[in-house]
Amino acid sequence: MSLIRTVIFLFALFIGSMAHAGEPARIVAIGDLHGDYEAYHDIALTAGMIDEDGDWAGGDTVLVQLGDVTDRGPDSLKIIRNLMKLEEQAASAGGRVVVLIGNHEAMNVIGDLRYVHPGEFEAFVGSKSKSLRRAFWRNNEVAFLAKMEARFPDGNAEQWRKKWEEEHPLGWVEHRLAWQPGGELAKWYARKQAIAKVGSTLFVHGGISAEVAAQGINATNAAIVAGLADRALLSPLEAARGPLWYRGNLEEKAGERTVEMVRGELDGVLATLGAKRLVVAHTPRLEGIDAQHDGRLVRIDTGMADHYGGRLSYLEILDGAAFAIEQDDAGKWKRRALPQGGGT
Repeated sequence: MSLIRTVIFLFALFIGSMAHAGEPARIVAIGDLHGDYEAYHDIALTAGMIDEDGDWAGGDTVLVQLGDVTDRGPDSLKIIRNLMKLEEQAASAGGRVVVLIGNHEAMNVIGDLRYVHPGEFEAFVGSKSKSLRRAFWRNNEVAFLAKMEARFPDGNAEQWRKKWEEEHPLGWVEHRLAWQPGGELAKWYARKQAIAKVGSTLFVHGGISAEVAAQGINATNAAIVAGLADRALLSPLEAARGPLWYRGNLEEKAGERTVEMVRGELDGVLATLGAKRLVVAHTPRLEGIDAQHDGRLVRIDTGMADHYGGRLSYLEILDGAAFAIEQDDAGKWKRRALPQGGGT
């Protein structure tokens, strides 16, 4: 661990040791990763969450990942596998790993693959990939030929099959088996939350609308999880005002509403759910972590995946106080205190 990483981590442990009852000593929150394992590893290492080998080193820290591990980058599966391991290791060490559901995880379950990186299919390739793809074609050949003929009426059966294979690379079948409802990754995410309350802070991928707050955390999570498990119940995963997609807590996304209306909704959400702060991701801000509404809203998606080219960052909450930890243009990690929000 570099000197700057050591200083940051030791400072965090010192401040975190003074936490009040009911508030975790230390929370580390990481935003959208979009398949960038290098960024994830660098952040988790700097935050003291892992050692060089990727094993848990965070002690009793609560690590929160706010969703959108998937899409746009090649290494989402590698990140997920590490988070799976850290879940078990953290629990044994007195810590906790909280992985939230993002809209891109939901899209993978639904089958909306527009943003899947070729490397994400490649990560699933194994010795049986060719035979699996051939079997998948044979089992659906009539339907697939009809669709390909409609798109390419001047072709023939062999040309249509080859075109289908171009559009469905090796690993595609395994990817779909893992992400479809009932698949390994869909089931793993179906055991996660869309909204988590840790101490006095709410965490969500997109945002929390007044309707969602009125519905409550448990009911909202149950509806999202049901959609991940059953195709007939997918609609909450796509709801514009649902927790995976909502951007209305951000001032610049007010639309036809005034900033005062946005603030009023946020204050109502926090009061309803008994929290002093809402932390969101989903909407990239490449300049760094941003606190709005006197710190009652913190947005931590800094576009740190290679796809966006933003700065690496994470949020740290010590004794209920929030700090932005960010890498500057020279690659140095720096800490700054954020406005601390209101009381519960």
